[in-house]
Amino acid sequence: MRESHVRSIAKAVSYRALGSGVTFLVALAVTREINTAVGIGVLDTLMKIGAFYVHERLWNRLHFGKTPPPDYQI
Repeated sequence: MRESHVRSIAKAVSYRALGSGVTFLVALAVTREINTAVGIGVLDTLMKIGAFYVHERLWNRLHFGKTPPPDYQI
């Protein structure tokens, strides 16, 4: 079964929401500045959503680890 573009985007956004929270907390602990931490968190989110989406779409093109669908359905 192939994965739709919308599903890839939804997975990327949900995963990054969690990761961005962690990035924000680390940036806040290091800088002790809310505005800087928010800026780092937002930039990190945007960059990694794009990278994850491209990564998912490239993997979707590979046949590695995929099995063909059965010749019949019940």
